[in-house]
Amino acid sequence: MHLLVRKNVYFAFKSGRNQGKSMIKIVVDSNIPFIHGALESVATPIYIEGDKITRWAVEDADALIIRTRTLCNKDLLEGTRVKYIATATIGHDHIDTEYCLKNNIRWSNAPGCNAPAVCQYILSAISRLYIQGKLKEKKPTLGIIGAGNIGRRLSEAANAIGFKVLLNDPPREEREGSGKFTDIDDLLSNSDIISINTPLNLHGRYKTFQMAGSSFFDRIKKGAWFINTARGPVMQSSAVVKAVQTNRIKGAVVDVWENEPVTDNELRRAAEIATPHIAGYSVEGKAMGTAMSVRAVSRFFDLGMNNWYPKKLPPPPHPFIKTDNCIENELIYRAILHSYNIESDSIRLKSDPEQFELQRNNYPVRREFGAYTVMGRDISHDNLKTVKRLGFKIDHKHN
Repeated sequence: MHLLVRKNVYFAFKSGRNQGKSMIKIVVDSNIPFIHGALESVATPIYIEGDKITRWAVEDADALIIRTRTLCNKDLLEGTRVKYIATATIGHDHIDTEYCLKNNIRWSNAPGCNAPAVCQYILSAISRLYIQGKLKEKKPTLGIIGAGNIGRRLSEAANAIGFKVLLNDPPREEREGSGKFTDIDDLLSNSDIISINTPLNLHGRYKTFQMAGSSFFDRIKKGAWFINTARGPVMQSSAVVKAVQTNRIKGAVVDVWENEPVTDNELRRAAEIATPHIAGYSVEGKAMGTAMSVRAVSRFFDLGMNNWYPKKLPPPPHPFIKTDNCIENELIYRAILHSYNIESDSIRLKSDPEQFELQRNNYPVRREFGAYTVMGRDISHDNLKTVKRLGFKIDHKHN
């Protein structure tokens, strides 16, 4: 393969048996993990940083594989030959779906690809608060707003640990009935921790844009914790800051921001934990998001890669979790923090917020619970059951 570099664009030219064949051209966000080398045998990929993908770069492209930093709208797509857009993300608000529909451009996202990672992030935040004595309730009530892929998985994990869980999801409640769901006012007034896991809906009946505003925090239980891993515009930054400063809430965990990659200075300083939109950035989540995008493009263009997945994932740095010297009630929380200590990500962003994108694009290896083994000889039956339900492996012989 030969590479020609031009204006931060990497052109890949095939040599050998594929030379001379008509291959589709795919513009790819160069920061998508595991994507380099995946498509070269069946297509001509052009790797460009996501925020540098322009109409000039895509005018003769057949497909795009992108993330949230690439706005796919009329300004980018008009006059191009793009037929398909795959985003390796759960959210798709960066794609003008109405424009795509009108112009016969198909698109796909990657729903659920990083749901386990986001749950790990939220549970790590809760574990840190508990270990540091900032969360007093041993079995808190967790209010989950948005019960999609992430909300469902988070609910299951929280139930496994022993939390009481309240779910609010008006679209699901309308389809399934009110039996398993809680009114938003009841959820806000009765939850010790509130996690927002909704999509960003700018308009319509189920609008979520700035739902966490002043009225939201006026109704919240005094001393509750607020967590947002959904989208930045789902909250009003100023309202979160005021709620912290007036002690309406105990504190906030913020992974997403209204004007990314710029973070609100006041909110970043006020937040107990502030991270650069990396809640879903586990190795497994990244691999699955990439795989879902490659498979979607493959199906559309019949490229024969419908089952593609990265060949090898990097191992965790410390795969074994010892449980000796653990207080019984803390064992689960310490196991979660061993798999992912959220504080390190928060320290990086708070100390150098200008490097938001660099921190995302050079994120360290984070593996999910299933990559870790709990040395479980002395674990109680209840804790053993919990760590298994969370997905950890168990070694019964050693401790």
